[in-house]
Amino acid sequence: MRARLVVFPLKGRNWCFSRSVDPLASQVVSSHTPSTIKQLWQRISSSDSSSLNAQLLIDFISDKMNNAWLGLEKAPDGSFKRKIHGVGLTLLARVKPSEIFLKSISREVTDVEVTYPSSLNPRLVRRRLRHIAMRGTIIHKKYFYGSVTLIPLTSALCVLPLPNVPFFWVLFRTYSHWRALQGSEKLLQLVSDHSQTQNLTASNAKKSESDHNNKKHESKNLQGLPLVLQPSKELDQFVCHGYKDEGLGKCAISDICKKFDLNTNDVLKFKNLK
Repeated sequence: MRARLVVFPLKGRNWCFSRSVDPLASQVVSSHTPSTIKQLWQRISSSDSSSLNAQLLIDFISDKMNNAWLGLEKAPDGSFKRKIHGVGLTLLARVKPSEIFLKSISREVTDVEVTYPSSLNPRLVRRRLRHIAMRGTIIHKKYFYGSVTLIPLTSALCVLPLPNVPFFWVLFRTYSHWRALQGSEKLLQLVSDHSQTQNLTASNAKKSESDHNNKKHESKNLQGLPLVLQPSKELDQFVCHGYKDEGLGKCAISDICKKFDLNTNDVLKFKNLK
């Protein structure tokens, strides 16, 4: 499965790294996740791979947690469940955008197409992608093990009559860091292989941008490459016209998000990073 990544500068050294929203891809992933314990047991029993069984179990728990979160969101205003949902939103706002980006690189991704402003050097774009992937493998591995050690401590709070919010938060953070770690390793693998081919891809993409007939033929030839660097003159115009002293303006960010199917809140988080 190919993932489309969009990379562009926001403010100073702060760059945006985001994946275009693909609802069809999420539907394909969710369709392979068992919905009941019976289906989960049948899938595990029929498989001899321990790593695949562990992945099925994690996906099953994640799906149940997502459904529980949606239930809190749909609770009536003023109810206790809705208040817990508000606390969860406050905690989620503190999650760094790089973690959200790395989590979007799932195990189903086999190659990525990186769209970036045509005025940027493709080697610089690839180097920044490699940096965020390599940094993610170090940071999220450390926080993953740290979160795992907190699970037994927070599980002891289950004896209280109130919902054990700390336990579920630590459980979510453990899963989130694990997903970000997997995404970091996957992205690092994709941006590190076939470096010479990637540079040729970038130069060929620039030539084909002016020729609409050759563009379809070019995209077919690039299907087997793990990394395709695709410069965009349209994205370059958005960045050049909207960039000011304080960085890229909100109107320009909103236009870019609409054009390339990005989450506006996640992009704004990258701009506000310190």
